[in-house]
Amino acid sequence: MTIPELLDEIRAEVGKRGLSRYVAEALRFKRERDRLVELVHWLEGEYGPVSDDERAAAIEKLEELDVEHDRRRVIT
Repeated sequence: MTIPELLDEIRAEVGKRGLSRYVAEALRFKRERDRLVELVHWLEGEYGPVSDDERAAAIEKLEELDVEHDRRRVIT
């Protein structure tokens, strides 16, 4: 898909006035992601790469937090 085709597709979804906002939001998201990648590289340089066990423990904790968040959302 070309950029003009992609822009036409997005414009059809968000309208002419929404395109600028959509692109600005996408650029902000990309910049934030790039900064996170830089942080990960710096942290790995300082402390070494994350082990498979550490990664698994972090994912497990995130899943527990998601379950708790969902539980609290149902209560309120």
